[in-house]
Amino acid sequence: MKFGMRKTSLKRSLKARTTGKAKRKVKKALIPGYGKKGTGWIKNPKKAAYNKVYKKTTFSFFDIFK
Repeated sequence: MKFGMRKTSLKRSLKARTTGKAKRKVKKALIPGYGKKGTGWIKNPKKAAYNKVYKKTTFSFFDIFK
């Protein structure tokens, strides 16, 4: 695995902010456990472990200014 600075995608960042409250509310009402912390470890532990390591070993362009 190669870690370092994550590339920022403005398109994805905007979509994440605007996809929205309504869609998340519907999913939360229909899917039990949706949006709860730790459910990734139950669904796919290998991916959850990878994501945890990735998040701790990389940084974003915006993290530089925090």
